[in-house]
Formats: sequence, C-alpha cells, structure tokens
Amino acid sequence: MLRLSKKLLFAIETVLDIAYHAGSAPVRSPDITRRQGIPARSLEPVLQHLVRAGVLTGVRGPRGGYRLARERRRITLGEIVRLVGALEKTKDPIYDAAGAPLGHRVVRPLWRELQEELTERLDAVTIEDLCKRARDAGVENEAVAGYDYSI
Repeated sequence: MLRLSKKLLFAIETVLDIAYHAGSAPVRSPDITRRQGIPARSLEPVLQHLVRAGVLTGVRGPRGGYRLARERRRITLGEIVRLVGALEKTKDPIYDAAGAPLGHRVVRPLWRELQEELTERLDAVTIEDLCKRARDAGVENEAVAGYDYSI
C-alpha cells in the first residue's frame, strides 16, 4: 500500500534538494538537513540507501557530498517510492490471505487498480518536473544564489 511515510517524504525531499541545489560542488548532508529540517540521524540512512540503489552518488573528501547518479529527467517519483517501500518492513494488508469474500473480490481488486493508476502517475513525474515546480513556486536556489557575477 502506498502511504506517505516520513522516510518516503525524506527520500523525495532529499533527492529534490540535491537536484535543485546542485552546483559545481556536491551537496553536503548538513546543507540538506538545514534546508529541509530533516534530522541528520534520519537523513544518513536514506542517503546511503539512495546511493546503493543508484539514485545518488557519494563523493568523498573534505568537499564531498552527494550528486544525482543520473540526469534529473531520468529519476521518477515512482522509482523513489518503490525503493523506500522495499525498505519499510510493514506488510501490505491487501495481500493478506485473511478476509471476507467482499474484501477479496471487490475492495482489494479496486485498491490494486487504484495503486496501479497512482504508480503510473508517479512514474510519469520526474525530479526535473519537481525542480520546475520549485522554480515556479519561487523557491530560492542556493546554487544560483551563490554565484558571483561581478567582474
């Protein structure tokens, strides 16, 4: 079952933050924590999982941090939802054998259809789309704000 857990919200916001604020240097986790208000102890496991899944790349060293492993237009919300869903241990009750005929023949098939429709929609939304929404909403981009155009 798709539900917006804190872990899922953190993962989406983290990938979007890295994509939106990416400049020439990698995005540091303390900067993500500051901008998004995600506690560091909750952020680090999410970052590591996204690196292992190939969504992010970790850059080591004093100027290290995180970058997207692929172009923004090639990372979808559906991918992030599935990755985080695999992390969460809660069993989806829709696949539980217990239940009445009405549930198994009417409610659960409908619920699966709705989940499939939502998954298709999430697969159609890319991180690039969310970056455009952020720009349209007037969210400050620290990578752009940090440039010095003086000569």
